[in-house]
Amino acid sequence: MSYLIGEAMTGGYGAADILHDCTIAVEKGQIAVIVGPNGAGKSTAMKAVFGMLPLRKGAVKLGGRDITTLSPQDRVRAGMGFVPQTSNVFTTMTVLENLEMGAFIRDDDIRPTLEQVFHLFPILKEKRHQPAGELSGGQRQQVAVGRALMTQPKVLMLDEPTAGVSPIVMDELFDRILEVAKTGIAILMVEQNARQALNIADKGYVLVQGANRFTDTGAALLANPEVRASFLGG
Repeated sequence: MSYLIGEAMTGGYGAADILHDCTIAVEKGQIAVIVGPNGAGKSTAMKAVFGMLPLRKGAVKLGGRDITTLSPQDRVRAGMGFVPQTSNVFTTMTVLENLEMGAFIRDDDIRPTLEQVFHLFPILKEKRHQPAGELSGGQRQQVAVGRALMTQPKVLMLDEPTAGVSPIVMDELFDRILEVAKTGIAILMVEQNARQALNIADKGYVLVQGANRFTDTGAALLANPEVRASFLGG
């Protein structure tokens, strides 16, 4: 069984279901990427796994434990870190204060984790006393990811981490995400830049209208003629 799995998830907002029997899973130390056209339910699937969307059917399990009824806050305590696409930093607080906020559930010494984050994102150490609102878009994303890592998650969930950043910054963020996965953390990511994301993915999920259309390794999906023609621009 996968370390994290949202299994046969059906649910939505109000009466209408957005997800239809959708399954998303990821193993420790692996990167799973959710791609698909606009309106496919990618971010909705991510929110369902994190407990921000009530499910009518299906279950979410973490390390074999059923967490379907847990609140997002309790899922963080269980080992899940979530980085939303927008409004993901406290702009008036310094970089350091943002990172310290990420450790709110901990009562141990956070300094070793802080050093790990600074090692991963050296620019954050350099700018640690600057308000996060003064940083570039790419640097803010680094703060958001760093803050999630301060909870010492077993699973890191990223919703469109490269949205609005330059190609160079996107490549750098993907490099850092690969480094995080190498530490044994499971990474589940929604990404618009499908081709680049599948390049680093161990597993890929192509969603269409809230349902699984293709599930395979990143490399296999990149090589699939139908996936390439329909979702990757040929």
